[in-house]
Amino acid sequence: MPLIRPFAGLRPVAGHAEDVVAPPYDVLSTAEARVRAAGRPWSFLHISKPEIDFPEATDPHAPEVYERAATNLQNMLQQGILVRDSEPCYYIYRLVMGEHHQTGLVAAASVAAYDSNRIRKHEFTRPDKEDDRVHQIEALNAQTGPVLLAYESRADVDTLLEALTDCEPDVDLRADDGVGHCLWVIRDQALIEQISSAFDAMKTLYIADGHHRSAAASRVAANRPGSEAAGWFLTVIFPHRQMQILDYNRVVRDLAGYSADSFLVRVRERFQLMPSAVAVHPQGPGNFGMYLAGQWYRLLIHPELIPSDPVGRLDVSLLADHLLAPVLGIIDPRRDTRIDFVGGIRGLPELEKRVDNGEMAVAFSMYATRMEDLMAVADAGEVMPPKSTWFEPKLADGLVSLVLD
Repeated sequence: MPLIRPFAGLRPVAGHAEDVVAPPYDVLSTAEARVRAAGRPWSFLHISKPEIDFPEATDPHAPEVYERAATNLQNMLQQGILVRDSEPCYYIYRLVMGEHHQTGLVAAASVAAYDSNRIRKHEFTRPDKEDDRVHQIEALNAQTGPVLLAYESRADVDTLLEALTDCEPDVDLRADDGVGHCLWVIRDQALIEQISSAFDAMKTLYIADGHHRSAAASRVAANRPGSEAAGWFLTVIFPHRQMQILDYNRVVRDLAGYSADSFLVRVRERFQLMPSAVAVHPQGPGNFGMYLAGQWYRLLIHPELIPSDPVGRLDVSLLADHLLAPVLGIIDPRRDTRIDFVGGIRGLPELEKRVDNGEMAVAFSMYATRMEDLMAVADAGEVMPPKSTWFEPKLADGLVSLVLD
């Protein structure tokens, strides 16, 4: 079974991409999606978050909500806003955010490769979130939210993808968040075969973001045993060295009964602690920033506490195992309401604000997880702690979709 294959993508017609593309369904709340889609009848949010077309009290998982998504998709097809390519293609996708850019491949990836762990995961999934994606795929008979994958960078493949962008893109737009999205359609059969061969030679691919979408695709395929088309899922695959992971910071509501001074004593048991006159953005593994009572500190974990296993040595694990759990009593960060997580895109001032206004007692700035660490965890068959990675920039929904027929 090939690892990937081209497909006839469902895309906005020329001139309508800016009207259609939207942020991923899972980075906006329903309220935020309502605002973003206001006055935009062709926004893909009407398909990816169709509850915005119902009264505010509507259950987003009600059957009629998924039915509305299908109705909205059919309306966009009938109005000629979305059209399907006439033949299987690959698509080169470039994301640009400030000085950062990354160039990858939009492809249909094999569910069988996912099921056999050739496409590797690093997170647990929640059944309710899987159910939501299964219902969405079944209602639309399409996969509209691409899974973000990575391959271990190879000079020949990286160069090939970059070379295919040496012409005007078919789509070139800047979203309302300032991120640029460019798309090149690859129809040439010789190039398609070259791309397929290059990727099929790879030992593995890694899920960076989209574990629930991947798991849902596997379930849909299992529910359609006679459907060859259901054996593939929508992906965008980037070289790992181009991918950008931002820090995923932590804020905690209270000090578990400690005063600020007694808390600092406990922190010093396992960390070197140095006050800082400026906000601390950690510059390497094992380094942390801490904001407490209006003061920043630089934390450096004692080296002998760093284990060798790929999960235990992660900074998110070190902070959890040596401070959050033993000192602050946060044993299960997935469920403990005393802890919250702040994506690095919001910056360190967001941490200061949430402590200074009294909402939180202490904040921790993190060094961003490295792609090599994510890949090592996946290769070991392990899972990362919750909120370990924050990828930027985000893929757009609606730029290319995969129809299951």
